[in-house]
Amino acid sequence: MKRAIPVVVLSIAGLVPVWLYQPSAGSSTVQATAPAPSSTSSGSAGSSGGNVVTSSTITTDKGPVQLQVTFDGTKITAVKMLQQPDHPQTEAAVPKLIAETLQAQSADIDTVSGATITSEAYKKSLQATIDDNAKTAAKASASPSASATEEASRTVDGTAVDTEKGTVQVQVTFQGDKISAVKMLQQPNHPQTTAAVPKLVAETLQAQSADIDTVSGATITSEGYKESLQAAIDAKG
Repeated sequence: MKRAIPVVVLSIAGLVPVWLYQPSAGSSTVQATAPAPSSTSSGSAGSSGGNVVTSSTITTDKGPVQLQVTFDGTKITAVKMLQQPDHPQTEAAVPKLIAETLQAQSADIDTVSGATITSEAYKKSLQATIDDNAKTAAKASASPSASATEEASRTVDGTAVDTEKGTVQVQVTFQGDKISAVKMLQQPNHPQTTAAVPKLVAETLQAQSADIDTVSGATITSEGYKESLQAAIDAKG
């Protein structure tokens, strides 16, 4: 009986480490997740350069298709897939479609065998971006910038010239260096002046200078007109 006691004690001592062992509280569980389909892009320019057009999403039997196309003028410089079917055939087809697009510079490209549905949606989406880019370019060319318009057209007021008949002052509009219009800001209230002004303006537009003849019967007004006109021409520079 005395010999059995040490054996029991040793057995209990050997079990103590097992009872005291507990898993570490800092352990974590790693979950494997499938990687999301990567966007495919190609071309020499990124989305930061040129006009970037995003197409609407086209829903197909395989999944949604959406493109982002970068244009340099009318040239397609990059194509990026924003949405595409999560399918091996689609992932293999997209680089081919983009390469053909950059070469053809249009949506007139061949479908990729084994990915016909995705190819057709891709071409439809691509054509939509090409059309949108063309509309943007047309609006830009039809609407010149305000600075260009101001530089091309300029209005200058001539000096107010006091005469015996009254004050004479003209306002001249220049289109570049050409006199395109003359307006009387001030003129004598006299029938002969009223009759003379249209003649003076007509001669100015024809001569494109203040070197014009006086109108008979309105000599004083004519001289005041020419002086104010020359002042406007000089002010224009």
